Amino acid sequence: MILTGPAIAAAVQADEITIDPYEPSRLSPNAYDWRLGETIRVCDGNLDAATPTAFTEQPIPDTGLVLRPGLLYLGITLERTGSETYAQLLNGDRTTGSLGIWVHVSAPLGHQGHAIRWTLEIRATRPVRVYPGMTFGKLVFLTTFGTPASYQQQPAKYASTEGIDISRLYEEIDGGAR
Repeated sequence: MILTGPAIAAAVQADEITIDPYEPSRLSPNAYDWRLGETIRVCDGNLDAATPTAFTEQPIPDTGLVLRPGLLYLGITLERTGSETYAQLLNGDRTTGSLGIWVHVSAPLGHQGHAIRWTLEIRATRPVRVYPGMTFGKLVFLTTFGTPASYQQQPAKYASTEGIDISRLYEEIDGGAR
């Protein structure tokens, strides 16, 4: 089940949910409005699942950055979020979708016990200017059923993510030997 805005606020107060920085005004009826962080990686050229992705990293200026079609951008959330009690789903929303921005389509699940600033997959259908700290999507919290299994206690390749992270699929292909 999805937590309501008041239930999210209560869970933040009870230290069951981490949202940092937290602003109560960003709560909606069933979600928290998350923001785009201040840094972006641009991945252009051919991508290969068997090798680490080449990228350039840059700050997003206060005057904004124009995203271009045909490029993959990896961004980061401004907020660090997580919970040992609840799972999370991170999604774009109608406001960014209406600008032709596809955000975080492939990996929306945040496991219990994984408190992170999310790496975002971002694509633009047309040139569009984005700004650091702008609302970029919605985060929902879900109750889980069954025996809890914290992400931090699993052999998970992204458990130690601290910032924007590239795909680590190359570690699985030929043991990363390519």
